[in-house]
Amino acid sequence: MSHVNIYTDGSALGNPGPGGYGIVLMAGKHYKEVKEGFRHTTNNRMELLSVIVALEMLKKPGYKVRIFSDSKYVVDSVEKKWVFGWVKKNFKGKKNADLWKRFLLIYPKHEVEFVWVKGHAGNKYNEVCDQLAVAAANGKDLLVDQGYEDSQKEEKGLF
Repeated sequence: MSHVNIYTDGSALGNPGPGGYGIVLMAGKHYKEVKEGFRHTTNNRMELLSVIVALEMLKKPGYKVRIFSDSKYVVDSVEKKWVFGWVKKNFKGKKNADLWKRFLLIYPKHEVEFVWVKGHAGNKYNEVCDQLAVAAANGKDLLVDQGYEDSQKEEKGLF
């Protein structure tokens, strides 16, 4: 089984506002940085999306993955098994259900362990991810976070 270390971070300027995620993937001598920006989203969505995208990038199932994140929201939701309880209630009353459902499709394909790291505390790769996420949020040609924008329309009664 191949081992992969993944660092992730999310950012939303204004929260909600323009946002982005940053990812660092490391396996043996392989190293890759990834970032993407969105025009209107939240920090929690970007934190979760960074994990999803990183796992989706793994080319085959069965990796032993250690994900380092400064998001208590993401780490605790998985490590304390809250998300699995939300499934039983069909995510009733939970935000980001679209992303959690997407996460649950990719999560079982690997042996995943989450490690919480303190943000902005000098962890080299957490800092790199933070810089990537902020740069993505400040970028041009930002993507649409359809799940977030649809949820805002629903809350405002637009459909």
